[in-house]
Amino acid sequence: MVIQTRVELDAGSKNFASGLLSDLIAALRRCSKGDLLAVTSSDPALGPELEAWCRFTRNSLVDVAEEEGRTRWVLRHGEAPANVGDDRPVGSRLWLYANFDCNLNCDYCCVRSSPKAPRRALGLERVRRIASEAAELGVREIFVTGGEPFMLPDIGEIIAACAAAAPVTVLTNGMLFAGRHLETLRGLPRERVTFQISLDSPTPERHDEHRGSGSWDRAWKGIQLARAEGFRVRLAATVSSDEEAAEFSRFLDARSVKEEDRVVRRIALRGTATEGVALARVDLVPEVTITAEGVFWHPVGAEDNDLLVSPDIFPLAESFAAVRRAFDREHEHQHRLAQIFNCA
Repeated sequence: MVIQTRVELDAGSKNFASGLLSDLIAALRRCSKGDLLAVTSSDPALGPELEAWCRFTRNSLVDVAEEEGRTRWVLRHGEAPANVGDDRPVGSRLWLYANFDCNLNCDYCCVRSSPKAPRRALGLERVRRIASEAAELGVREIFVTGGEPFMLPDIGEIIAACAAAAPVTVLTNGMLFAGRHLETLRGLPRERVTFQISLDSPTPERHDEHRGSGSWDRAWKGIQLARAEGFRVRLAATVSSDEEAAEFSRFLDARSVKEEDRVVRRIALRGTATEGVALARVDLVPEVTITAEGVFWHPVGAEDNDLLVSPDIFPLAESFAAVRRAFDREHEHQHRLAQIFNCA
C-alpha cells in the first residue's frame, strides 16, 4: 500500500542545492501540523539531505519506499509527540479480525469491509489456538472485530474461547442482536465480555450518512439491549473534526456515560476513507493484530501491506517478538512518530 499524503511533491532532478528547498517550503505551507507530505525522486542521494533537513526543521521522516527506480520519502509536518504510549506495553493488547464481511458499507471503513467483501474468516480452531498461546504470553485484553463479527454463525464460541484467556471487547455495529444472535449474546459471560458499539453522532443524520439509512436507530436499540442483558457497553464514535468530537462528548455527558466507556476517534485515511488522519506505521504504537492473512502492526490497517509484520501467525510468541523487534529498531533509529490511535 502507498501511504496517502496531503501533498505529493515530485522533485524531478532538483536537490537542496538546485531549488528543492523552496519547493519544500511551499508544499509545507499547504499542510497543517501533523499532515503528511511525500517527496519523490530518482536520486537516492536525496535521502540524507531530507533526513538532515527534517532534524534541523523539527519535522519528521516517517517512511521511505522504492519502486521502479524512484524513491518516495514521506515526511510529517511536525515532530513526534512526547507521549508514545509507554503505559501500554507491546503485546498487552491483541486484536483478532474474526472476518471482513459486514452488513454495512461505511464510507470510511479502514479495512474496506462491506456486504460484498470476502469473509476471510479467522476461524474457530485458529482462534482457540491463538487464545491458548495468548494466555501464556501475558495478553491483558483481546479485541474481536471485523467486518461485523455477528455475521459469523460460530461467533459465540469464538468470543467464549477468547474470554477464557483474557477479558474480551467485541467491536460491533449492534444491529444483529436478534433471533439466534440474541441467544448467542445471552450465553456469553457478562464479567468477561464488553461490547463496543459504533454510534457516530448524537442524532441519526450524520451517522446514517456514513453508515446507511436507519443504522443509527438500530445501533441505539442494540446498545439498550446489550445493557439490558447485563453487559458493559462502550460507545465508539468516528468523527471528522474536533467540533464533532466535542458535540458527541456532550451527548455522552448528558447520558452519564463514564470516560472509560467512550471512544471518540478521528477518521483514519485508510481503507475506503477519502479524507482523514494520514497514518504511517511509524505513527502507531503497535497493537498486535491477527487476520486470516497473518500478523499486522495495528488494527487500523489490518489489510495493508505496509502494516503486515508476518504472514505466519504461529507460534504466537514469535509473532509478538517480531513486532517488538521492529518497534525497538525504529525507536533506536528515531524514525518513528509513534502515538496511540485508539480503536478501542
